[in-house]
Amino acid sequence: MNGRNGSLTSSSSVSQDLLLQAYRRAIRLVFNLVVVALLVGLFVGAWRTFLELGLTLTEPTVRLGLKELVTNVLSLVVLLELVRAFVEYFEVERVRLEILLEIGIALALRELLLLLYEARLSGMDVFFWGLGILALVAGRTLAVQFSPRRAG
Repeated sequence: MNGRNGSLTSSSSVSQDLLLQAYRRAIRLVFNLVVVALLVGLFVGAWRTFLELGLTLTEPTVRLGLKELVTNVLSLVVLLELVRAFVEYFEVERVRLEILLEIGIALALRELLLLLYEARLSGMDVFFWGLGILALVAGRTLAVQFSPRRAG
């Protein structure tokens, strides 16, 4: 009876290993596709931003043209941070908290600047946005300070 249970455990272990290998390959494939899609989006976005640079001259006011330019450039910064997070995942096979917080900071700054540019914020709104960004920066600082790489 013991021999039979041993072979079941061995068989179960082999099937789990095969399943785990299939899972890792599927994850790698999906992440490769996501990185390719993000890179294509980054290059297309950068190209379109350069092409739309002429809008700053052709818009009725300089403010409208610059608003589009600022929106595009800030969106590219957020996209660049996302690409960096996925590439980092491939290198170390984990997502680092500091990179996620950097994405959050870039996204929050983008939204704040766009809202400021549109003059849709009151003084209290700017205060709370600033407080949120400060919290993200403090979190990133703590993540760098107490990083597992630094501890080891």
